[in-house]
Amino acid sequence: MNIDSLFQLMIDSNVTDLFVRAGGPVRGRVDSKVVGLGKDQINIEQINRLIDATLDSQAKSDLEIKRNCEFALWHNDDWRFRLSVFFQRNTPTIVIRKINLQFSSFQDLNLPAKVLSNFCQERRGLVLLTGTTGSGKSTTIATMLEHINKNLNYHILAVEEPIEFTFKDKMSVVNQREIGKDVISYQAALKQFALHSPDVIFIGNIRDAETCHAVLTAAETGVLVFSTIHTVNAVSTIKRIINFFPPHHHNLVRGQLSTLLKGVVSQRLLPMSGGGLVPAYESMVLSPTISRLIREDKEWEIPQYIASGDIYGMKSFNQSLLELVEAKKVSSRVALDYSDQKEDLGMELRNRGLV
Repeated sequence: MNIDSLFQLMIDSNVTDLFVRAGGPVRGRVDSKVVGLGKDQINIEQINRLIDATLDSQAKSDLEIKRNCEFALWHNDDWRFRLSVFFQRNTPTIVIRKINLQFSSFQDLNLPAKVLSNFCQERRGLVLLTGTTGSGKSTTIATMLEHINKNLNYHILAVEEPIEFTFKDKMSVVNQREIGKDVISYQAALKQFALHSPDVIFIGNIRDAETCHAVLTAAETGVLVFSTIHTVNAVSTIKRIINFFPPHHHNLVRGQLSTLLKGVVSQRLLPMSGGGLVPAYESMVLSPTISRLIREDKEWEIPQYIASGDIYGMKSFNQSLLELVEAKKVSSRVALDYSDQKEDLGMELRNRGLV
């Protein structure tokens, strides 16, 4: 067992994530389900040999000190894989994610093309892509950055940990900095960005208050900032950002978000009826009403305005799920499983004769 054979196994078996740990067979995620890939039991010696042959000196040092490390590797110039190595029960475990380097259109990805294209045209502010791990956030962000790259004369500065998608300069210049190799931290990169004259900044993930503060500050200076955050919808995203800060700063942050937050797109990947995955999404755009609700601490009212905000390109998860069922891309059962408002969706499905 070597790393290239594992990469090839993922390609041949249409696996998005691979799980390698001692005491069981290699397992992979296929169409959102984790399944066994063979019966051979993996032992600790095999994993240690794989780690020793795959990790560079910096990754080995991180693993020894931090007990985890993340990095990305190429395979045959056509595929890129992100690896996460960590310890569980005092034994090393490897999780590998496959990155599809072929850029698709917004329509091909079943994403709101007009909304995302409009976000790409913004000159300043903050756009957030949200969802759980494996929900397609990175693919959507990469598609948006490539859209800018192909259509606008910009300087795009990306800061990631690690770099996943790679870009070739087209109409734009794209510089990608990797945490730990090209720059020490997100905060350090954001302190330096003014010297680099970017038009667009991509920050891989907002994980803490310091990064969040730096992102908001960058957006205030007149740069368009894209980032991701692990939240499930627009309302929880706004609350998460506000709660990064102490209570006496909440009104200030609300004021910033009410003008800087151009939009939030939240995604969930659903298993399709014929195999494969398709995203359902919620799209929130900063309309005058949404801006006021954020400023006045009335986030609980936002969902109803998302559901009725089609004129701005907004759409609720239930509306997106309903469209997928009507298009026969997903079953009504799957749609209900992924809905936050199952009773409302169930009633609408019954009214339309879809259950």
